[in-house]
Amino acid sequence: MPGPGPAETSPAETSEERAAGALRLLRQNPAFRRLWCARVISYAGDSLSLVALMLHVADTAGQALAVSLLLLVGDFAPSLLGPITGAISDRWDLRRVMILCELAQGALLVLIALALPPLPLLLGLVAARAIAGQVFQPASRAAVPALVRGRDLETANATVGLGANGAEALGPLLAAALFPLVGVRGALLVDAASFLASAAMLAALPSLPPARAGEEGRSSLLHDARIGLGYILSAPAVRVIALGFCGVVAFNGVDDVALVVLARDTLRAGDAAVGLLLGAVGLGLLLGYALLSRYGARASMAVMLIAGFAVSSVGNLLTGLAWAVAAAFAMQAVRGLGIAAMDVACTTLVQQLVPPGMLGRVFGNLYGAIGVAAALSYVGGGLLLDATSAPVTLLVAGAGGALATLATALSLPAALRRSAAEEDHGRSVPDAR
Repeated sequence: MPGPGPAETSPAETSEERAAGALRLLRQNPAFRRLWCARVISYAGDSLSLVALMLHVADTAGQALAVSLLLLVGDFAPSLLGPITGAISDRWDLRRVMILCELAQGALLVLIALALPPLPLLLGLVAARAIAGQVFQPASRAAVPALVRGRDLETANATVGLGANGAEALGPLLAAALFPLVGVRGALLVDAASFLASAAMLAALPSLPPARAGEEGRSSLLHDARIGLGYILSAPAVRVIALGFCGVVAFNGVDDVALVVLARDTLRAGDAAVGLLLGAVGLGLLLGYALLSRYGARASMAVMLIAGFAVSSVGNLLTGLAWAVAAAFAMQAVRGLGIAAMDVACTTLVQQLVPPGMLGRVFGNLYGAIGVAAALSYVGGGLLLDATSAPVTLLVAGAGGALATLATALSLPAALRRSAAEEDHGRSVPDAR
């Protein structure tokens, strides 16, 4: 059965009908509801297994470096394959790609749970699972425009963000409840079951064939990946969005580490304060996604993107000036609102600007580059943190992010006009290809 794709708004529709709220969208669009549920279930399982693996590695290896390596292979290493993982989404049926990714991740987690291998082999299996997850991400983002109306994209993206971040926050709580009962192996098997449940839900989606259907054999996967990289460099608006996002993350990614040092060394608070500061962003994120799922369709996505960049950066800058844990908590909670805004706006703009046949590659490249920017921030910010202090590091991070925001704000309007002009020219000359 065909999915409820983009539709035009008739003059007789009310403002409520023009943009459905989150609950109404989930209730009235079964295909989107299945995709949303699948992502929420697998995100909760992911968060659960991450806690389990971190505790297992800490207990068996006994070194902080081992835990750092676990996080590195799970986050940074798959980001380097962004061009390839995105090209897969543009080449084959999105539903099939997502199902196979979930099944692969579930099978790898079963293997890890049963074997609990030595650290080198464990890192290899975790990296393989993370790569499958990296393939899933651009496919799931590219599927949204095929399942919802164009005017509901903002609401859909915010609803996905709300569910995913809520599930990630639930994961550690599930871990705390399950560990006394089932241990590390049991927690990993629960995550494996979550991937199987996710795959079952995705199997009920309509077929989501690639926009390039029938062209799979005409070019290699590597050629498609190169085309995807070239597209981002040549599309003015997409290039500015990608550079701006990566710039903001490159400066601000170190904040998690800096907050730990700020609470303990600068503000002289205990571990409870560390938890409060690290949880403040999550609370802001959930509130931001909830607000955007209700009101996001009324805002300009370009303005929301710049506002998100600015709030997320200035939040770190002001945290560097905080005189108490309560003040730092408030600044980080506000910063969470900004991160939610920039995520929803960036995703929606890409879905609106990029041709369907290129969406997977753009998302794969964009979020792969963001992962690399975050890793660079960890390294550079960590060196700055060791050389100075947490307040100085947060001030530098916030100021650098604000400069990246300003550069994006000055460049994006002209880039959007150029992209619109090029799109109009392409429509007027259909044989230009």
